[in-house]
Amino acid sequence: MKDRLRPLEPDFWRAPSAHNTQPWTLTYTAEGAEVGWDPSRALPISDPTGRDLRLSLGAFVECCLIVCADAGLSVGFRPDPGPHRVGVLHAAAQPYRTPFTTADVRARGANRGEYHPGRLPDPLVAELTGMRRLACRDLADLLHAADLHQFGDREVTRELRAWLRLTRRHRRYLLDGLTDRALSLTRAEAIGLRASLALYPALRPLGLPRVLAGASRDLLDYDGDVLVLVGAVEDELEMGRVLMRHWLTLSAHGYATHPLSQIIDCEPTRRTLADRLGVADPRTLLHVARVGRPASPATPSSRLRS
Repeated sequence: MKDRLRPLEPDFWRAPSAHNTQPWTLTYTAEGAEVGWDPSRALPISDPTGRDLRLSLGAFVECCLIVCADAGLSVGFRPDPGPHRVGVLHAAAQPYRTPFTTADVRARGANRGEYHPGRLPDPLVAELTGMRRLACRDLADLLHAADLHQFGDREVTRELRAWLRLTRRHRRYLLDGLTDRALSLTRAEAIGLRASLALYPALRPLGLPRVLAGASRDLLDYDGDVLVLVGAVEDELEMGRVLMRHWLTLSAHGYATHPLSQIIDCEPTRRTLADRLGVADPRTLLHVARVGRPASPATPSSRLRS
């Protein structure tokens, strides 16, 4: 299996992950390929429960199965949790059944830039099992509150800064993390953000978190949609696979996504969002993203395998 899967790994690595950490690992054995994660690529501060980690590992598994099927390989996945491991890719009787292709995996991507106004068609939303829809403007207050919370937390901000690549001189600019281009920042905005975060300890008491949070104040001030994935906490790996299929479905219709999961990383805004959706258990809110037709193409995020 190793010889057949190795050439496909660059497309496996197109799976999404929080802060573009790409935490997944593949370890080839006689049984197949163990899907695991690198603890140094987890986010223990901003993702203490491992929700985003498990979602990204599920998305990675789905990418692997789609790409293998498109290559004509009969590969399946068996959950088999263990230390830093979630399961095994193994030889199967037939290829994974999926409507998606490697080209679809390559075409999908996040877009943090401007979106054209317009709501998603109802029939398309109905295809997205587990997704709840809200108007962008209905979440603007929660996004601002969540950003204030995020930038007000020293450790969360420090962890975010470690994954930012705001200059092309950064030694990992072409490998991982969030680049200035992937964040749709102008050169001046990137320089300003770098300077602000470098001076964070001194500027925090002077109101820097409010200034940083203000940058997204108008992000949701238009006629558009935000989608919230709701699912069982114990099924986060499987829900990551579902999320990947939903993103590919949206991408095939010309829509892009912009993750806004800081809303559910902040306890007060997560509870408020659950109330607005009529969801009894706030923990079942697994992912939040605005969705729409981007005004301009996004720069693909960097990848360790390319």
